[in-house]
Formats: sequence, C-alpha cells, structure tokens
Amino acid sequence: MAIVYSSPAGPDRRLLRRQQTIEEALDAAVAIMEEAGVGGLSMSEIARRLGMRQPSLYKYFPSLHAVYDALFARGVERTSAAVQAAVADVPRGVASIRAAGRALVRWAVENPVLAQLLYWRPVPGFAPTATFAPSVRLMDQLRAAFAAAVQAGALHPRAASEEAPRLFTVVLSGLISQQMANEPGAGYDTGIFTGLTDAALEMFFARYARAGAGASPETAPRPQAAHRPNRREDR
Repeated sequence: MAIVYSSPAGPDRRLLRRQQTIEEALDAAVAIMEEAGVGGLSMSEIARRLGMRQPSLYKYFPSLHAVYDALFARGVERTSAAVQAAVADVPRGVASIRAAGRALVRWAVENPVLAQLLYWRPVPGFAPTATFAPSVRLMDQLRAAFAAAVQAGALHPRAASEEAPRLFTVVLSGLISQQMANEPGAGYDTGIFTGLTDAALEMFFARYARAGAGASPETAPRPQAAHRPNRREDR
C-alpha cells in the first residue's frame, strides 16, 4: 500500500503570505509616517492602504504599539546590516570604527522615520520591547575594534574602557539629531551637519590619542581626580 505524506507546502505558503502581509504593513507604516510624522500613524490608515478592514489588521498586530515595536526591530536589524556591510573589508581598529560611524550616520539620515524610533522617543507611552540582539552584537564588535586599536598602539588604553563606545554613540547621535532636526530631507553627502561627520570623529579620536601622537593637553585622556568637597581657607 502506498504511503501518502502530507505536504508542508500549504502551511508554508500561509506563513509566507502572513510574513509578506506584515512586511507590506510595515512599508505602509513607514510611508504614512514620512507624510504625517511618526505620531501620525494609525491602524485605520495602515489597513486602508493595504486594502483590508481594520479588524483584519489586528490578526497581524494586536495594537498600534506592536506596529511601532516591529518598526523598531526593523530599524535595529537594518542599522546593524548597514554597519556590517561598511566594515566587512576594513581592518579592525581605528579604520573600522571610523567606517562604522560613517555608516551609522548615513543610514540614519537616509531612513529618518526609523531613526527617530531608534534615537528619539517620539511616541508618547511607547517603549520598545523588540529584541536588541543586533545592537548588542554591534556594540560587542565596536568594543573589539577599540581593543584592537589599543593593542595596535593606535589609541590610548582608556579607549578599551566602557567610556569610549558610549561617547562614540553620543557623538554620532548628536550629529544625527542635529541633521534631522535642522535640515530634514538632506542627504548624507550634502547635509550641513552630516558633512561634519569626519571632523567629529577626529575630535573623538583625539580624546584617545596616545601621548606624542598628536594629542593636545586639552584632549589627551587624564586620570580622574577624586572628588573633594570645597573648603574655605582659614583666615
């Protein structure tokens, strides 16, 4: 007797179609936010653009915040992918840190809607719950690049501390915020603030320059003095 095996093609096609609808909904959400602002997103407008009834959209996203969460996850994944592509053929160290910085700023200004969700908190009450795994991997790679630069003698040992990657993100997020707030719509290569990306990175690296490698007294790392309370001189 012949044995008939059930084919997974049916369920697979349904899952594929579901994922396709989710991606189409997210694409529609991005388009809406580009037109109406991040806070102008609504389930009704997403459903209208997909040509479905609003209750049907809840089969894919239980709430509007779930849409924002999926957009946040998309932003995290795509940011990480952009950086990975930028540093793939670059030696680990100062060169890869610089390449990563440029890629992060470029991606943000080219994807301002998703960048707002990543760098700002434009939606009242929304806090992302999506996985941060790509960001964690990215930060781990950044720390490794700083460690490699220190080991190669290109940066001061202090660059291997937690301060360096934190300050790196502060510098870049400042550039991104200034560009998006003051000259929205400008590209990375023409923006008045993104045009300062290399200069900002040089200022950042100057803080961690090794003694005798061009660091000025103002930018060279110094040991932090212990805090002492102010005292009045006895007279």
